[in-house]
Amino acid sequence: MHISEGILSPEILLAGAAGTAIGVTMGLRSLKNGDIPKVALLTSAFFVASLIHVPIGPSSSHLVLNGLMGIILGWEAFPAIFVGLALQAILFQFGGLTTLGINTFNMAAPAIVAHYLARPFLKQGGLGPVGLLACAVAGGGSIMLSALLVSLSLALSGEGLEAVGRLIFIVHIPVAIIEALIATFTISFLLRIRPDMIIPGWTD
Repeated sequence: MHISEGILSPEILLAGAAGTAIGVTMGLRSLKNGDIPKVALLTSAFFVASLIHVPIGPSSSHLVLNGLMGIILGWEAFPAIFVGLALQAILFQFGGLTTLGINTFNMAAPAIVAHYLARPFLKQGGLGPVGLLACAVAGGGSIMLSALLVSLSLALSGEGLEAVGRLIFIVHIPVAIIEALIATFTISFLLRIRPDMIIPGWTD
């Protein structure tokens, strides 16, 4: 879902940069020293997963894992995704530095939604049927919400990009199904063997 440089309008770029600045600030404020290894691990997973992509016009289709990151990290997903995208832009020219703000927002904002959707159902020892469904919806829904945000970013930037936006949304449906499964199985597994990776940092 990397949007390339030179496509979006200045207004969309500025709005994305502002949203990301707020999200990264909140993420850094909530970051504790003990969470740094966990954040670094998920940043690495995001970096590797989203390197394997299929170009679609000015964007691309690939695994994102933003739903999983949101469930585990909460607001810390914002700086994690920001760092991953910045490294991809610098090292591999995926997306770009001018679109770093909007690309981060499009992927990280749905992660926060996933966090608050799945959080009430997390408990030590595993998930019930409703909890499994919540994690699946959070994992897959975050991808579709990101695809929707990318589509809107393109559509609001000028005529002729609406068709590309619709295509991006459609082709991410299979990706959403895969990510729903990944999020469900990963969270269920972690709650059985390492619940401390998820529960201690979250307070009601």
